[in-house]
Amino acid sequence: MASKYDVIVVGTGPGGYVAAIRAAQLGKKVAVIEKESLGGICLNWGCIPTKALLKSANVFEYISHAKDYGIDVKEASVDFPAMIKRSRGVAEGMSKGVQFLMKKNKIDVIMGYGRLKAGKKVEVEDKDGKKTDYSADHIIIATGGKAKELPNLKIDGKKIIEYRKAMSLEKQPKSMVVVGSGAIGVEFAYLYNSIGTEVTIVEYLDRIVPVEDEEVSKALEKNYKKAGIKIMTSSEVTNVDTKGKNCKVTVKTAKGEEQLEAEIVLSAVGVATNITGIGLEDVGVATEKGKILVDDFYKTNVEGVYAIGDIVHGPALAHVASAEGIICVEKIAGENPQPLDYGNIPGCTYCSPEVASVGYTEKAAKEAGYELKVGKFPFSASGKASAAGAKDGFVKLIFDAKYGELLGAHMIGNNVTEMIAEIVAIRKLETTGHELIKTVHPHPTMSEAVMEAAAAAYDEVIHL
Repeated sequence: MASKYDVIVVGTGPGGYVAAIRAAQLGKKVAVIEKESLGGICLNWGCIPTKALLKSANVFEYISHAKDYGIDVKEASVDFPAMIKRSRGVAEGMSKGVQFLMKKNKIDVIMGYGRLKAGKKVEVEDKDGKKTDYSADHIIIATGGKAKELPNLKIDGKKIIEYRKAMSLEKQPKSMVVVGSGAIGVEFAYLYNSIGTEVTIVEYLDRIVPVEDEEVSKALEKNYKKAGIKIMTSSEVTNVDTKGKNCKVTVKTAKGEEQLEAEIVLSAVGVATNITGIGLEDVGVATEKGKILVDDFYKTNVEGVYAIGDIVHGPALAHVASAEGIICVEKIAGENPQPLDYGNIPGCTYCSPEVASVGYTEKAAKEAGYELKVGKFPFSASGKASAAGAKDGFVKLIFDAKYGELLGAHMIGNNVTEMIAEIVAIRKLETTGHELIKTVHPHPTMSEAVMEAAAAAYDEVIHL
């Protein structure tokens, strides 16, 4: 293992390992430092294993509703430990894939805990406590995030848990209170409810998935309530008593306090950054409100030190971290990358029905002063959705009435997380509403709803 590199990346999540690979492609001598597992939280405890669990839930739902498709199946049951085992196996396979990519790109992997030191150095402490210094012309911090902990909701890993424990429980809980209804909260709520756990969602704001368009929030809430999930909005968990067999959860609502009882409380109130204990103060890296301050190309105030991903301002999303990593190293290598357009970042939630969006919500577009044309096409009018038995949801497109610019898109329904990429490309290419209407979409597909929603905005819709 060398001691001097062109680029050292601290952390190997979807920001770190992607940055390392791109740097190696650009001819740099690269090392990565990782304290746990290659691939970071996303690959090992986030994006990938949760999707494996959600797929198991999907399959169970299909089997449970087989009669709707003319198929008679004997009663199915959930093997919860097997679901968890499959999920962990998927994550482990992906982590091995990152190991392969490191070898392929001749990137040195240094296992241990990294701390910045003056003089463009990183001190790495291995599992045996041995400390070794490595230096580089450019050090990229990509240490990611962890579950946020509220003062009145202390995570104990047994009765009050966070997402890592939620995907590795030894047995399926009979009941669960999910605190927070962002992507993590609603995904786990769907997962556990679908396999028979009694689930209650407690959300501090006035609607679930509060960053989404209001119509999407209403549609998902309606669907969840129909599935048997109890939803409490404008509510706050003020205390959790874990002394007994079950948790006694005190919830403050507009009508007063309410007591809930559940086997498990899942805290899904957001993500906190991993920036403590990594030497930022020692070298003088500037931070603000728990985030590292960077310029458009992720350079900090300290020469030779950069930061990407959850630890900088912007959406805490895997694909954002990857894009930031590529831009960062391309700038380091003397390329001419463009700054990332944070107004055109897709957000996806993998509950059922799925939720996907990009750009302005209708409310935000109005507040920004735009005159709007809004088109909406329900999947109940889609031939493919009817054939698939997935008629819940819709596509909603928001256009600037003056120039035809597609300001935002909001989808809820089957497979919409795959459909949103079309909108991102359309917005990147500055395609107008009329051009989208004239873009022939294949039939029958769920994606036809995009074309139809555009047509609806301009009073040209055919199938409504």
